[in-house]
Amino acid sequence: MKTDKNIVELLGEKADFYLEHVCEKITKDELQTPSRTSLDKVFTQSNRNPQVLRSLSQLYNHGNLGGTGYLSILPVDQGIEHSAAFSFYKNPDYFDPENIIKLALEAGCNGVASTFGVLGLNARKYAHKIPFIVKINHNELLTYPNKYDQTLFGKVKTAWDMGAIAVGATIYFGSAESNRQLKEIAEAFEEAHNLGMATILWCYTRNEAFKTDKEDYHASADVTGQANQIGVTIQADIIKQKLPTNNFGFKEIGFGKYDDEMYKTLTTDHPIDLCRLQVANCYMGKIGLINSGGGSKGKSDLSEAVTTAVINKRAGGSGLIMGRKAFQKPFSEGVRVLQSVQEVYLDNKINIA
Repeated sequence: MKTDKNIVELLGEKADFYLEHVCEKITKDELQTPSRTSLDKVFTQSNRNPQVLRSLSQLYNHGNLGGTGYLSILPVDQGIEHSAAFSFYKNPDYFDPENIIKLALEAGCNGVASTFGVLGLNARKYAHKIPFIVKINHNELLTYPNKYDQTLFGKVKTAWDMGAIAVGATIYFGSAESNRQLKEIAEAFEEAHNLGMATILWCYTRNEAFKTDKEDYHASADVTGQANQIGVTIQADIIKQKLPTNNFGFKEIGFGKYDDEMYKTLTTDHPIDLCRLQVANCYMGKIGLINSGGGSKGKSDLSEAVTTAVINKRAGGSGLIMGRKAFQKPFSEGVRVLQSVQEVYLDNKINIA
């Protein structure tokens, strides 16, 4: 049987490049791959309490991907992170936070991730209809000059009170404030687990030195992979990470621990192999890796979203958390993009590389 024709068409001339690749450095047999029994295999022997397992189960068993081991999450915190006017001018309907939740519901997402304000305003109407993930910290853009810091916007208990099944947070690894953020979020995640909520960490990197005259290494596979390794260490249940765009960050920037042999042993320059290194740093896939969908570029969004989903799935990842490619469009088009990504994970002919 062949892969769905629409997916092949969206991958274009690189369809075979993505669909036929075999990972030979870190093989699929070494991974814990997503399935309907993933939670049982990973978390029932962990220190997570039964309430956390129930919360994770609610997330993984909701929506069109329910019961597959994969996730499709709609994240909309850009009203704070990127400013509301800039984020929503393409579709002003999303100034109204209820429309954010409606989009996630209509598209059949596993959950919706947003701010205290967005989810709190609609909690009584929707918290029992779709899993809520409250993003508890943000980088706001009114401090001048912007210092690229993540600041707590509320308390974990407030997220629990509104019926959220999980909290999400960002750490800017490599930034001047990263040690404080690491301590804050480790403590917040401990509290969330004690209350029975799951935890999702946005493992992003921020440092001017990570961008050299040669290339930008903020999304380098080795650097982001190490960010993932720290994220799972503070017991994130799910890791959100940007899709890797290159490698050799530690070597080219000239810091950290690296060896030429580690690059030869662990990966190649194929996008699926680079993403496989990110998965490996999530305890060989035992902690789910969801890649972000990136910004909206217009006509190419659908093909880019499907390509990202194919890379993530074949690398052993657990899904996509995609916002701007969906909500910066008319409602029906946003639904189509989200559901096209879901089709990749539902297509059992697209396997782990």
